[in-house]
Amino acid sequence: MHQFLVSHRQPFPQPVAGNNPAPETKSREPDEAAGRARGMTDLPQAPFVPAPVACRIVRQLVLEMTAMASDWALRRRDGRRSTCHVRQIAMYVCHVVLRLSQSEIGAAFGRDRTTVGHACNVVEDRRDDAAFDAFVSAIERVVISVFGPAGIGSHE
Repeated sequence: MHQFLVSHRQPFPQPVAGNNPAPETKSREPDEAAGRARGMTDLPQAPFVPAPVACRIVRQLVLEMTAMASDWALRRRDGRRSTCHVRQIAMYVCHVVLRLSQSEIGAAFGRDRTTVGHACNVVEDRRDDAAFDAFVSAIERVVISVFGPAGIGSHE
């Protein structure tokens, strides 16, 4: 299974004017070359996932798990309400599990950061219900399994 890394920073640092080091003349250090000769290689880097893409993935996971858990999506009159609940849960999971800021999540969902804060409060209040808490916990486990635990965890 692929592990993704969701970062708050740009994948490549921007060079600072006047602070560029001289280019290296050696391509490898002797210890590094010896390690490669013995078959030891560096671990592959986790792919970088921008915050909007991560939010879209989480929203789709929440939508699929909600559809599996109930027939909300099949009811016309509850369609708008269930869409709102899916979005709120996705926002909450992005904030708590992926540690994205409310501003990043708001931009990804086309909402304001205060809306994200409200969504987090609503989901947190609804977690008093044992069934809803188990459902959100299952979503959190799935998101952790998709994005991986490397640098990503719940708030402490």
